[in-house]
Amino acid sequence: MKVNVIGGEMDVHEIDEYVKYISKKYTGRQVRQLDIIIDGEYIDLKCYFKDTDFQHAYRSADYLVNNMEKLNDAKQSEFSQKERHKV
Repeated sequence: MKVNVIGGEMDVHEIDEYVKYISKKYTGRQVRQLDIIIDGEYIDLKCYFKDTDFQHAYRSADYLVNNMEKLNDAKQSEFSQKERHKV
């Protein structure tokens, strides 16, 4: 991952903490580039993701999610009990 610090200087350990934060926030997605923009007392983070060919989508109760963990326990149970059709 390429990291750019814009608008000032930042300690390597602080940069590492922002990289960890982004990695945890966007679990399952590959971050290509992270821009850390220093604006006075504020920090803006801008992420650029690597394009993926396909992400698996799950349909439940007329909405789509790309990760089963986003569903509550009842929906996860309902999804696991559905009959699967061969493709």
